[in-house]
Amino acid sequence: MTDYIVLDVFTDTPFGGNPLAVIPDATGLPEAELQKIAREFNFSETVFLYPPEEPADTARLRIFTPTMEIPFAGHPTIGAAIALAQQGHGPAMRLALGVGPLTARATPTEASFDTSVPLDILAQPSPALVARALGLPESAICLDNHPPTLASVGLPFTLTELTSRAALAACTPDAEAFREGAAAYKGALDFAQFAYWQDGETLHARMFAPLDNIPEDPATG
Repeated sequence: MTDYIVLDVFTDTPFGGNPLAVIPDATGLPEAELQKIAREFNFSETVFLYPPEEPADTARLRIFTPTMEIPFAGHPTIGAAIALAQQGHGPAMRLALGVGPLTARATPTEASFDTSVPLDILAQPSPALVARALGLPESAICLDNHPPTLASVGLPFTLTELTSRAALAACTPDAEAFREGAAAYKGALDFAQFAYWQDGETLHARMFAPLDNIPEDPATG
């Protein structure tokens, strides 16, 4: 029997935010079972915690989506830090991930982290392809500030500004266009799309990764 907890991240309301499964001690789990467990939970991510390999680290994290292991993701890092705080660690922590160590601060109810991984601009997918992936007319893509940009600090997303909140609400992902993008941009993994509309200092955003069995992430950083 392996213990696990489920946290709702980016919310203070139960059953809101983005659900995350955390395995507090994964040392006894066979390697072949990790992906199966993540697929069984079927959340956008499941995080497995291991004892640190370096004295300065608090824990080692492995993060899985329903279909693959990934080196980094935001809401699993936040959730893992909170789970560790609930076990008595912190408030200051150093977490080991596939992108290297990062520093975090956490209490049993909230957390933050810093990363020194530089932003990597991988490509600029064509607005026409991105529009098809999002199920929108190309005219809904705003090019005033930047073109659609495939970028990563450990996990790649195509970041696209839209012309209106109505366009954001109208997004209807097209899996075939996602497959085309994933084939064209090898560094894109599943060609995940982060679409947003800016209202002053507020960003309204949605994220889609249907090839990773994540039709839409309910809340993501």
